[in-house]
Amino acid sequence: MLAALDEGWADPARLYREGRRARLLLDAAREAAAEAVGCRPDELVFTPSGTRAVHSGVSGALAGRRRVGGRLVVSAVEHSSVLHAGEAHAAAGGTVTEVPVGRTGAVDPAAFAAELGEGTALACLQSANHEVGTEQPVAEVAEACRAAGVPLLVDAAQSLGWGPVPEGWSLLAASAHKWGGPAGVGLLAVRKGVRFAPQGPSDERESGRAPGFENLPAIVAAAASLRAVRAEAAAEGARLRELVDRIRARVPELVPDVEVVGDPVRRLPHLVTFSCLYVDGETLLSELDREGFSVSSGSSCTSSTLTPSHVLRAMGVLSEGNVRVSLPAGTDSADVDRFLAVLPGVVASVRERLGAAPAAAEPEPAEELVVDALGKRCPIPVIELAKVIGSVRVGGTVTVLSDDAAARLDIPAWCEMRGQRYVGETATPQGAPAYVVRRTT
Repeated sequence: MLAALDEGWADPARLYREGRRARLLLDAAREAAAEAVGCRPDELVFTPSGTRAVHSGVSGALAGRRRVGGRLVVSAVEHSSVLHAGEAHAAAGGTVTEVPVGRTGAVDPAAFAAELGEGTALACLQSANHEVGTEQPVAEVAEACRAAGVPLLVDAAQSLGWGPVPEGWSLLAASAHKWGGPAGVGLLAVRKGVRFAPQGPSDERESGRAPGFENLPAIVAAAASLRAVRAEAAAEGARLRELVDRIRARVPELVPDVEVVGDPVRRLPHLVTFSCLYVDGETLLSELDREGFSVSSGSSCTSSTLTPSHVLRAMGVLSEGNVRVSLPAGTDSADVDRFLAVLPGVVASVRERLGAAPAAAEPEPAEELVVDALGKRCPIPVIELAKVIGSVRVGGTVTVLSDDAAARLDIPAWCEMRGQRYVGETATPQGAPAYVVRRTT
């Protein structure tokens, strides 16, 4: 980046000496990025961000195939940039079909293929999930798209630094900051032969797909960093995978009532996600931050929307107390050991603060109980359920009244973890959501 600031400050579209020098740097960066992606240099353009690459890719492909139809097929766990592009498409009169995923977060290729019917203009599937690390069956879905004559856009932001995406895609988007490059640089690759019509005002730059003066120093640094991390990806990936395996194995042993989510095998090497029952995610993240660990979460209680992550919701897994740990390059074993040493105490202190200890069973269990948790946010509804489940006889029911969106996900997940039966959702005469649980153990 520093070298490009000195040598590449000029406009690469101009013919004077400094412009030609800048153009040489831009062409070299494009060739390096295209080699890593696995495409021709003239198929790849640089964008101001990965989000812009996705938006441009989706809108351009849909516009280029508007005569085929207006149907967009995506997985239910795509990055928000894809879902937002889908919302814009639907608002303009198109249709969007979301393909569900299983509890690991992966789509079923057969289910995806079944949605590639007449009128489908574009399909989108991420290479790996940004929240739980699960790798998607891109090769199988790409083959189904090829057979159906539907172009496939792959959001490769999470995986491109670790290796090339399997063959068969038609469009690919990525973001440099995900592999350690500078923020503010994305890339979009469109295979030759794919019908594509860039939307919005354009100019002569980047094939008309990313108008405006290129941030050349950042682009050069993005290409150089991608080449650098890919050279070390095999060794570093194997090393980080061992550390992640340690976290996946040890967290359930050290902390009771934890669900590790995502595919245990087909996953990114550096990312692990788990959810802790009876824990307020915002407090948990704050306490870990005080200990020097910067983690993120998909829990509703850590978001301004008060709804669980759409990824966790689509997977049907526990959302409360959700923690996503992403190990950066260079993370060593001592860092992981200290995290594992700190985590149990932090979780225990948060649970104690929330009064999460189950109450003792009543000597004469009731037939049914109602828990009024209206107006109380995650994880209080589940904590209140856990406190009273022992007060109903085996076969009896507990009905939890809750207007928290997370309850729809977390109460069934709690039942699966604790061996109880989730009966279903009903509504009170006043219209409040009610969740019925039958005690089986």
